[in-house]
Amino acid sequence: MEGKDDMPAHIRSALTSTSESIPVVNGKLSLGTWQGIYIWEHRDQRHIRKVTFSLVGE
Repeated sequence: MEGKDDMPAHIRSALTSTSESIPVVNGKLSLGTWQGIYIWEHRDQRHIRKVTFSLVGE
């Protein structure tokens, strides 16, 4: 069920990252002072998306 906004969304997804590795120290995200995590959808229309988090550690 692709719509008219799918091709731009595919191109944008190819140009931006689709996964991240973020260190966790003492149970907290280890981000720099000005760093943050942003998630956005590349489509014009509303779309339901699932986000998966995996924690790997000792």
